[in-house]
Amino acid sequence: MAKVADIVNAMSVITGGRTVSSMEEVKRGDHPFVILKSSGIYGKEVLEIPGLIYGDPNKEVKKIAVCMTMTELVIELAGATGVDAVVAHHPIADAASCGGVTLKNYLDLYDVAGLECHEAFHGLHPGIPYLHGHKVLKGSISYGGVHGNIMFVGRALPGIATLGDILDRLDGFMALDQDHALLAEERLVRGIEEIRETSVETRGFIHLGERDSRVENVLHIFPHTGFSPENLRQAVDENPDVDTVLASISRVYAGHELIETARELGLNFLVGNCHVMEILENGLPLAHALDELLEGVEVVLFRDRVTSTPVRRVGNEAMQAYAREMASSHLLGKHALSET
Repeated sequence: MAKVADIVNAMSVITGGRTVSSMEEVKRGDHPFVILKSSGIYGKEVLEIPGLIYGDPNKEVKKIAVCMTMTELVIELAGATGVDAVVAHHPIADAASCGGVTLKNYLDLYDVAGLECHEAFHGLHPGIPYLHGHKVLKGSISYGGVHGNIMFVGRALPGIATLGDILDRLDGFMALDQDHALLAEERLVRGIEEIRETSVETRGFIHLGERDSRVENVLHIFPHTGFSPENLRQAVDENPDVDTVLASISRVYAGHELIETARELGLNFLVGNCHVMEILENGLPLAHALDELLEGVEVVLFRDRVTSTPVRRVGNEAMQAYAREMASSHLLGKHALSET
């Protein structure tokens, strides 16, 4: 029977030893993938710890879930479906990953172990560039000296000659036809045409260039990691054959300085998959690797789906009546500050 410790060992194999073996190793303060993430917002920093975050290493494991970000939704689904351990790509934190409560209490309630990997997993496979139609020639996971600032330089794969080819390739690999069909059915069932859904709304598009614009040498960036116009200038200076900037995981919108810098440099600018697709780009390969390494353990993938619905059309009339009553009777200026 597999144990939580076997998941930790499997993650070490998968990452080439980038994970931690114990909290003592974390506390030494010298592990390159134990990283404090902070943007300076008071009290909101989090320490990334690739490995076991919480749980008994000797706990037996029959079923594992791989997710992108642990939330209360993930914990509830894990508890309801007999999952013994959740392997999250992103860092796990009290309150943020567990519905505003303390993580220990929630995971203990359903006897679920929690593990994470994030930066320790990045750069291990060329799948994201491959899905976007290019082969990586070189790259960095700390470009410009900023840990986590990922950048790839690649050459277009055979059959990829234009920006349109990249967009069509992404639509095919990500099975966006299924997402369109699912959204159409939900709109029909709920009778709400205005419902919008992340995967459909955030498909790739072109900022600079046309569908038939030629592409050969790609600079693949991830704007949310802090990739700056200065980084862009430096990367193009180092790789003068680059003709296309490709942004994925996150994207930029019209007017952003990265787009204007690319325009100044005479480059195409293409937006690829957004963060919602990383569960397929990174989560699915991770899940397959765990499935291969952990004999006798069922591995499942938890995939989020987020929709947008006009507030007065959510649910049925009973739910709308409930919301109106709670708002009007208790929330609209009803709570004056009480004296202590």
